[in-house]
Amino acid sequence: MDLRRLRAFVAVFETGNMTAAAERCFVTQPSLSSAIKQLEEELGTELFIRHKRGVDLTDSAHQLYPLARQVLAQAEQLPKLFQSRQRRLKLGVANFHDISPSELAGFLRRAQQAEPRLELSLMDHDAPGWDARITLDVFKRPQDLFLPLWEEDYRLCVPNDHALAELESVSIAQLDDYPFIECAACEAHQQTLSLLASAGFSVDLVAKATHKTQVRHLVEAGVGISFLPSGVLEGSRVLKAVPLAAPRMFRRIGLCVEADRADSEALSALLAVARQG
Repeated sequence: MDLRRLRAFVAVFETGNMTAAAERCFVTQPSLSSAIKQLEEELGTELFIRHKRGVDLTDSAHQLYPLARQVLAQAEQLPKLFQSRQRRLKLGVANFHDISPSELAGFLRRAQQAEPRLELSLMDHDAPGWDARITLDVFKRPQDLFLPLWEEDYRLCVPNDHALAELESVSIAQLDDYPFIECAACEAHQQTLSLLASAGFSVDLVAKATHKTQVRHLVEAGVGISFLPSGVLEGSRVLKAVPLAAPRMFRRIGLCVEADRADSEALSALLAVARQG
């Protein structure tokens, strides 16, 4: 169906006058009348009853009008849809596992609100092809820019029914001989084990895990106790986080990008959000 005929119909329907409708459509009145006649022939129904003062609307015209407006509105949106896609700022964002889901979601939400053209594709931390990483500061490379986003404090985590769960804080001495779950790659775990060893206490290592979430699952299962950052503990209903009476242990999470690519339009938008905190 010719959209020009639908536009002519809508103009006549809304003005009630062929002359006024022709002026709106920037065509001559004979051209507009011809378009209306062709539309009526195509639909097999009369749309307007013409008279000297203008036109009267038929039932068919009333039935066609909302459909015509809908078709024209959708047609107008098509170029905008594809223009919008062409202007999209595509970014592959790798994120470290075992970080705060709420903080990550909050940052991504702020980025999308600040730059609606961003088209983010999340990927594994070690996957190739990323444009930016949300990661720990210890993974920053010499060629990277790193903008801090948030920090996560380490807490002793125990099941809700554990004896240590009733304490407001726990000292190093109180950890003596408790079964402990170790995250082998975790600096905070190694610091804690060193503190215990230097104080002359023994550590009963009953399990090891590669990732913090795996440690959480083992603690939830009652295998032992451990230290976990606050982000990993989010959403757990069966664990209690207890502060440790010792020097603060925490990790810093931030946005990491290669310095020589930071001036791209997409990365600049993401960096601007990170700088706002």
